[in-house]
Amino acid sequence: MDDPFACRLERDVQQEKPAVPVALSRAGVTNLRRIISITDGGKPELFYATLDLFADLGPEQAGVHMSRFSEVVEDLVEGLARRPFPDVESLAEGMAQQVVATQAALRAEVRIKAQSPLTRVTPVTHRPTELIYTLIGIAAATPAYARRVLGVEVNGMTVCPCAQDLVRSQSFDRLRENGFSQEQSERILSLLPIASHNQRGRGTLMIGSERRLHAEQLVGLVERSMSSEIYELLKRPDELFVVDKAHRNPRFVEDVVREMLRGVADTYDDLSGDTFVLARQENFEGIHQHDAFAERYGTLAQLRLELAGEGCAVRHTTLSDWLWAWDRE
Repeated sequence: MDDPFACRLERDVQQEKPAVPVALSRAGVTNLRRIISITDGGKPELFYATLDLFADLGPEQAGVHMSRFSEVVEDLVEGLARRPFPDVESLAEGMAQQVVATQAALRAEVRIKAQSPLTRVTPVTHRPTELIYTLIGIAAATPAYARRVLGVEVNGMTVCPCAQDLVRSQSFDRLRENGFSQEQSERILSLLPIASHNQRGRGTLMIGSERRLHAEQLVGLVERSMSSEIYELLKRPDELFVVDKAHRNPRFVEDVVREMLRGVADTYDDLSGDTFVLARQENFEGIHQHDAFAERYGTLAQLRLELAGEGCAVRHTTLSDWLWAWDRE
């Protein structure tokens, strides 16, 4: 008896010429959810991840084979025991190379976002607590070459310097009106944390390099760039510490990005000048209905010139520029 669900393709529709013969920069699948495994020396660690997989599409081909993207993921997931990947960016690179092969594409790109835990200790009571951050792996590949990027997204706390300066000025005037001398007023304000509006912010840091980097180090750079780290578990002494620290370290959204960039330049002073860096901060404003945003991207060479006061690049290298720079040579 014939299989009622068996089907026979009369023609390969995806391989036919499209009605409009125009090449597409990217075609593929997004928001593909999978459990991925990363093996870094010890036993494998599992992560819940979202994947985007793309291939370029020439003007002579109607469409990509969508099922093959899922096959790439499934084949790699099944083959992880035979070919373990030490980090998320290596996994993204492996998938991009597989997409090139299975789609007969000239170029492919893969983006992975995974939720990753880190153990933290609260600042005063020293209780263990867990930080969940977003781990990012991005890779681009051709049949002959590949480039990859490691990134993290981390939440923290920022305090507005502008509002704090207004409160400081008003507090100084009130102290003077109540009989305190100028010196006494300044002394009092130097001892006390000054009120301001504060909010949670999300920092993103990406670095593209041939050298293997560690996500935990990037997490630390992002956290230290904000007014204070935040914790899931806080007892009262910890809460006081975090609030006091943040209000003694006010930062605009732009300040956070610049601190990230300085941290990258100082921490990775041995990386090559063509290393890619992206720093981004979004603050979920506490007293506004909008959010605040700042971003900088470019190469380490461009960044180092500016930090040394030797000029500013007219155009900053974008992530796409960097991923495909060798493809345009």
